[in-house]
Amino acid sequence: MTEDLSHTYWIDPAEIPSAAIVFGSTAAMGKVRSKIIGALENNLPVLIQGDSGTGKEMTAKFLHFCSSRRDAPFVKLNCAATPGPLLESNLFGNEQNAASQGMQIKRGLVEIAEGGTLFLEEIGDMSRVLQARLLYLLVHGRYTRASGSEERKANVRIICATIIDLKTLLDGQTLSQELFDSLLGIRVKLVPLCERKEDIPQICEYLSGKLARQFGKESPQLAHSVFQQLQNRNWPGNLRELENWIARIVIFGSEEVLGLEVVRPGVAASGSNAWQHRLGHLRDGSVRRGSRRYRGV
Repeated sequence: MTEDLSHTYWIDPAEIPSAAIVFGSTAAMGKVRSKIIGALENNLPVLIQGDSGTGKEMTAKFLHFCSSRRDAPFVKLNCAATPGPLLESNLFGNEQNAASQGMQIKRGLVEIAEGGTLFLEEIGDMSRVLQARLLYLLVHGRYTRASGSEERKANVRIICATIIDLKTLLDGQTLSQELFDSLLGIRVKLVPLCERKEDIPQICEYLSGKLARQFGKESPQLAHSVFQQLQNRNWPGNLRELENWIARIVIFGSEEVLGLEVVRPGVAASGSNAWQHRLGHLRDGSVRRGSRRYRGV
């Protein structure tokens, strides 16, 4: 008996931004774009490094969606958030022979991702035993379920992401040299938002349209002065932090309070008139629907 999983792992085309949003216009992100283009039609593993919130998952989804695997599942797993024994079962599946119910089979994410992409976050948190099993999958394209004996063939692309330099784990002997070498098929490093501030206006327009659709609101028309204020901030939380700011604009319509807090965070308005002024209404504007599908880079 095989476990019936009701989860869906198919990417909604509306989730995928254009190449201009993903990569922007800086030279550093231009190098990332070139490597992603080179990775589209091969099966080499990809290692995406970057600070928290820089868009590692978005880059992985973009790669999957623009490749020939676009019509197959995109499956992700956070290795740091999953305990070791459960991590092995989640990845490779499990076989248990229950006396009352017969063979119970749990499909792993490798099997669910067949034909598509398996995205592993914080790969450095795996045990050495599990690293060896992942290495075997990368090298031979085969695996066995936990407690199982049958070797199974896998057609899946592996994309890994991490916020740390894996060389430090290698030096500390928590990451095997063999797995490290296998993960370096294609390596890209995303830059923090503070190093690509010229991309902020275009990113904001994309996020405002996306969030407006998500929350059933109208997409705000952001003033040039707001863009300037947003570009003056260092954004330690990167794209994730910027998205949270834009969500506040879309939900609360407080473009003015956002502008003030970007420049002077923590400053509170005094008096009811000031409060009402800072929570002014959104300007009238239409929701940008945009294209439903991007395939080119």
